[in-house]
Amino acid sequence: MTELLEKYFDRLWPICRSITGNGLRESFRILQEIIPLELLEIPSGTQVHDWTVPREWNIRDAYILTPSGEKVGDFRRNNLHVVNYSAPVSQKISYQELSAHIHTLPHKPEAIPYITSYYNERWGFCLPHQQWTSLPQEGEYEVVIDSELSEGSMTIGHLLLKGRSDREILLSSYLCHPSMANNELSGPLALAFLYTRIAALENREYSYRFVFAPETIGVIAYLSMFGETMKQNTDAGFVLTCLGDSGNYNYKRSKLESSLADQVAEHILKQGSDEYATRNFSVGGSDERQYCSPGYNLPVGSLMRSVYHEFSEYHTSFDNKNFISFRHLEKSILKYMEIVEAFELNGVYKGLIQLGEPMLGKHDMYPSSASPEVNRAEVMRLMHFLTYADGNTSLLETAVKMNCHISLFANVVKMCLDKGLVKRES
Repeated sequence: MTELLEKYFDRLWPICRSITGNGLRESFRILQEIIPLELLEIPSGTQVHDWTVPREWNIRDAYILTPSGEKVGDFRRNNLHVVNYSAPVSQKISYQELSAHIHTLPHKPEAIPYITSYYNERWGFCLPHQQWTSLPQEGEYEVVIDSELSEGSMTIGHLLLKGRSDREILLSSYLCHPSMANNELSGPLALAFLYTRIAALENREYSYRFVFAPETIGVIAYLSMFGETMKQNTDAGFVLTCLGDSGNYNYKRSKLESSLADQVAEHILKQGSDEYATRNFSVGGSDERQYCSPGYNLPVGSLMRSVYHEFSEYHTSFDNKNFISFRHLEKSILKYMEIVEAFELNGVYKGLIQLGEPMLGKHDMYPSSASPEVNRAEVMRLMHFLTYADGNTSLLETAVKMNCHISLFANVVKMCLDKGLVKRES
């Protein structure tokens, strides 16, 4: 998987994405090679709850010419050089006039910052601080931003992968940043490749809703269309972001803090061998804010590696291919798949023999005392499973009581279903 992840990363990396525009659509077309997303186009000016979809932004070129003719802030060399959503400009100005439109990071003098201006029409350039301070303060500068703001639309991608039940698991990531690796491409790439594994599961119990949307306004727009259905059907959800670096796992709980999403994710982390930390819901972050907003209050958490805002490369040109590891990204996808498999196995089961325990030997399910090899742990899981198969206790609760990974019950559950000793209630 790592080679494929890198292949798609390399194709997506140079594209200048934003919350609207052709760069966003081109990125969706590439992702559609992995996951058959349906694309929705929300016209500019559309009111989505308290927000309004802005005009569409597209850019062709941008640069600054110094008094000596040197080209700096070259968009074609790094698309972070331009303030995202910059209005078009072509003029000659002084250093002092230009300085009002320059963004740098003095504490990271070699980094290009990532700056946006979606909802206020302005223009600007982002430069390494050491480069900006080395430029001459005398003479005339020429600035060019060949961009366009026009009536268009915002693109959202989604897919509902049906299972036996209408109960849904939401899996969401954002697609809207230009060339950043961990804080942009790790999420949608993980989500797309996670789809291929979930789609391959036979007899899926849950339906899975995949959402790829521009951060904040994209999810608000999506909720304005599908939020009421999601309120009725969503059992759990996760926002995928910052999954490609080598940091330990961090799980951010839903606003409900003890939702099924939180219980399953924390069980998988606790039973695994990787270092991890948990944190309660907070408003700083990604689209879990929208899913957990008061009118929806969906049970949506987020499993990530290094947390946004907390790694020094965040929202800078240092968040690049060198910062991430495709091996760690693959491991993140597999960790999410563990969570999915736990949801598929979890459920409330009811034994069809409730008065006393079943005579397991009669059903060829209890080893003979003469058997040379008896898997006592498996027998204990079987006995525990049947004891708690009361129509009220979930398999996750049983696994927690036994302090073992829920996946260890997979054979026991299958055997009991095949023998007709239990039925799945939910």
